[in-house]
Amino acid sequence: MKLSIVTTLYCSAPYIAEYLARMTAVARQIANEDYEVIIVNDGSPDNAVEIARDLAAEDHHLCVVDLTRNFGHLTAMMTGLSHAR
Repeated sequence: MKLSIVTTLYCSAPYIAEYLARMTAVARQIANEDYEVIIVNDGSPDNAVEIARDLAAEDHHLCVVDLTRNFGHLTAMMTGLSHAR
């Protein structure tokens, strides 16, 4: 894997689709198709994880990790990094 990007979700429903579209465009410029985006749901109270799962179903570059509750952004980032290839 040439490029791995880790991001977290918390109250992200209004902008997750646009954020991922922009990030994917930049990732393709950097690494062509050799990239992954690990999206960690840090117990978000909105429907951001459902939106992310729908997007991941359409794009094999996206991987959603769903934590059981809010552990804080540092734990969420470390979890994402542990899933990175």
